[in-house]
Amino acid sequence: GWRFKYRFEGKSKLISMGSYPEVGLKEAREKREEARKLIASGVDPQEYRKGSKLSAEEKRKNSFEAIAREWLAIRKKALSESHWERNKSRLERDVFPWIGSKPISEITSTEILSVLRRIEARGALESAHRTKSIISQVFRYAGSISKVDKDPTWSLNEALIPVEKKHLAAIIEPEAFAQLL
Repeated sequence: GWRFKYRFEGKSKLISMGSYPEVGLKEAREKREEARKLIASGVDPQEYRKGSKLSAEEKRKNSFEAIAREWLAIRKKALSESHWERNKSRLERDVFPWIGSKPISEITSTEILSVLRRIEARGALESAHRTKSIISQVFRYAGSISKVDKDPTWSLNEALIPVEKKHLAAIIEPEAFAQLL
């Protein structure tokens, strides 16, 4: 069989490239070159191979939608029914169709921004900001259970169209305040 011996972080390692005749010399050399590129970029080829063999089941369990539904279940007791339903429907309508099936650890801020741009495109600026906040909470939850290293939404505040704040006038005349009471 074809084997590639290499050193990674001071340890000597050996990885199989397949066996002859199933894997020819040319293909074995190509695999060796891929492994060398991984080593050069600081990635252990054995660990990379393990990671790329993640089962479909693992990917489904670590999808954005699966983690978000876990987060929703936990938040159900803490939020009012209407607030919880709004969060759930925002995720189901605006987020899951676009990034729900992706493994949460692979989602980039660019992908999240394109989800939020779709919401902005229909004129729902405040909804875009609230949806970003929900996505951020899901990522922070995922971080707490070691599914992701960082929240990719932190850099998106400046990218969203700002929502105009409406200030309500305060009652300052004593007569009008008395009438209010």
